[in-house]
Amino acid sequence: MAGQIPLVDYLVLGNEPHLVAHQCTFCGARFFDRRNGCGRCGRHEFETVDIPTTGEVKAFTIVSFAAPGVPVPYVAAVVDCGGTSVRANLTNVEPDPGHVTLGMPVRLTTAPVGADDTGTEAIGFGFEPIPGGGDHGQ
Repeated sequence: MAGQIPLVDYLVLGNEPHLVAHQCTFCGARFFDRRNGCGRCGRHEFETVDIPTTGEVKAFTIVSFAAPGVPVPYVAAVVDCGGTSVRANLTNVEPDPGHVTLGMPVRLTTAPVGADDTGTEAIGFGFEPIPGGGDHGQ
């Protein structure tokens, strides 16, 4: 294999994959994309911070219709990771309300999403339920 690359700039691969955000040094607002100015306070200074790899589901929807070639159903969610909201799909869970609940504890997971002609794999991320993390239909 030629190697692996993260699908998005804010995913750090390696022994302990994690997400990183740009945090405003004045007000603490966090952004995953590059910013020239803070969307909350307008300042221009940022630092890079690691985002916790565990969190809890704050909102979710079960997607039943998608673009051709995208398998459905799947769960799209907003996960609170130590005060930072992360939008991601939930994996390794049945996509129904009996198995996904608000407040469900989850952890970051990564998986290959495709490869180029040289064999370099693109790695994406999602969140999966934490085994024994509570009674959430698991």
